[in-house]
Amino acid sequence: MSDLAWIVLGGVAMTSIALIGSVTLVLDPRTLERILLPLVGLAAGSLLGAAVFHLLPEALATAGGDDAAAFLWLVGGFTAFFAFEQVLRRHHRHSVTRPTHAPVTHLILLADGLHNLLDGMAVASAFMIDPRVGLTTWMAAAAHEIPQELGDFAVLVHGGWSVRRALLLNSLSASTFLLGGLAAYGASFTMDLSFLLPFAAGTFIYIAAADLIPETHGARTAKEGLANFVAFIAGLTLLYVLAIPAS
Repeated sequence: MSDLAWIVLGGVAMTSIALIGSVTLVLDPRTLERILLPLVGLAAGSLLGAAVFHLLPEALATAGGDDAAAFLWLVGGFTAFFAFEQVLRRHHRHSVTRPTHAPVTHLILLADGLHNLLDGMAVASAFMIDPRVGLTTWMAAAAHEIPQELGDFAVLVHGGWSVRRALLLNSLSASTFLLGGLAAYGASFTMDLSFLLPFAAGTFIYIAAADLIPETHGARTAKEGLANFVAFIAGLTLLYVLAIPAS
C-alpha cells in the first residue's frame, strides 16, 4: 500500500475507536471500573515502548549523525505537552467552579481534538519512513485512546450531552487524527518532517509517565496493583517484540 493509503486507513480506524465509549452504557459500572485501570496500564506500557523501542531508534537512524537535535526534539515534545497540560488544568479548575459541567465537556473535546491532530501528524510521519514503524506507533496511540475514550464519553454524558450527540462530537474530535495525518503528508513534499518522530517520542513518554502511570496508583488492593503492573509490562513487551527484526 502507498503511504497515503496507510495514513487514511489509520486515520479512519482511529476515528472509529471513538465509538468504543458507547460500551460504558452496557457494561456494569463495577466491571468497567475493574478493567479501566489495567487498560490504562497497558496504554502506558505501549506508549513508553513505542517511544523507546520504535520512535527514538528510528529518529536517531534518520538524524544523519545529529543525535543532539533528535534528543532536543524529544525534550521539546515532552515539554510542550507539559505546558499544554498546565493550561488545560488551569482552565479545568476554573470551569468546575461553575454550576454546569458544559465548560468541562467543551474543554475535553478541544483538548482531545488537538491531541489527536498532533498524534495523526506523528503517526503519518512514521508511516512515511517505514510502514512497520507507522503500524506500531499507531497501535501505541490506539492503546492510549481506548481508555481515554471510555472516560471521555462518560464525562460528556454526565455533563449533559445526549448519547447520540456525545458519540458524534467524540468522533469529530477523533477525526482530527486523520486531518493531522493528511496535513503531514502534504507538508512532507515541501519540508523534512523527521523531527516529528523524536517530538512524538517525547509526547508519548510524557503521557505515559505524567498522566497514565499515576492513574494506575489508584489500585485499592495489592491484587489490583499487580494487575495494573502486569498490564504495563504487557504493553512494553508487546512493543518490544514488534521491534525485533523479522528473520
